[in-house]
Amino acid sequence: MKNLKIKIAISGAAQTSPCASDVLEKCLILGRTIAKNNCILITGATTGVPYWVAKGAKQEGGFVIGLSPALSFKDHVEKFNLPIDYHDIIIWTGLDYSGRNMILSRSAEGIIFVCGRIGTLNEFTTAFEDRKIMGVLVGSGGTEPLIKEILERAKREERIIIWEEDPEKLVYKLIEKIKENEPIFN
Repeated sequence: MKNLKIKIAISGAAQTSPCASDVLEKCLILGRTIAKNNCILITGATTGVPYWVAKGAKQEGGFVIGLSPALSFKDHVEKFNLPIDYHDIIIWTGLDYSGRNMILSRSAEGIIFVCGRIGTLNEFTTAFEDRKIMGVLVGSGGTEPLIKEILERAKREERIIIWEEDPEKLVYKLIEKIKENEPIFN
């Protein structure tokens, strides 16, 4: 059991126009830091934020699993127009985006939210309800600033959520919380 690796999922905008101007560089740093810490990265096998985090992880020799909304390779590439590079394994969920989002949130010990649009909010609420350990890259743009507001308005009990502007520190803090809460990784 000591050989098990921490799995960290990344959730973020596939289309990055609403993101902060430095978000792609920060995504590369997130991916590199996840890989340097010998963790497995899980993405939605898509473009934008998840793609750039996967690219960063692969630059450091990391292992990346993609969860595709498609039923097959052909659907992934032709119907959804999604990339296949920077992943070691792509799993065809066949569950479209909403089903894939739930699997993404539930497949990892921790999940990091960067920038985002509606799908990212969907993944956040799923992870929140599942009591996942979460990290939010503050200042990344898109729907990211809304997460705190949603929590305040919803008046929900607190979960483990790390708010951090620095992508490296965010990964380190997330890993630390995972190890505190998942004894198997100590």
